[in-house]
Amino acid sequence: MASDFKDLIVWKKSMDLVEITYGLVKAFPREEQFELASQMRRAAVSIPSNIAEGQGRKTDREFLRFLSIARGSRAELETQLLLAQRLGYLSAAQAAPALSLSSEIGKMLFSLSESLQTTD
Repeated sequence: MASDFKDLIVWKKSMDLVEITYGLVKAFPREEQFELASQMRRAAVSIPSNIAEGQGRKTDREFLRFLSIARGSRAELETQLLLAQRLGYLSAAQAAPALSLSSEIGKMLFSLSESLQTTD
């Protein structure tokens, strides 16, 4: 296991997803900047933040709890990306890179969680 959260590939990819999300919501209508856009930014930021906090706790049990929160935030962001598409704020082409990366991160979070559970 990495000794620092910044060495975790899933954390690095989550940071990339934050950047992509911030870029996407810049084009949202003004009235959505403090609603859906704000929720999407918070959900995106929550993913790497919870990975970092959990890894910093230094116990597998605590890390698993924070990975679970990160997984929930990832699902929340994915839902919001799909909603933004349905509302016409994002095209399928605009949303595709974020959705793909979100899916990859979801698989990585699941695998990391599984590996921590088998070490108990």
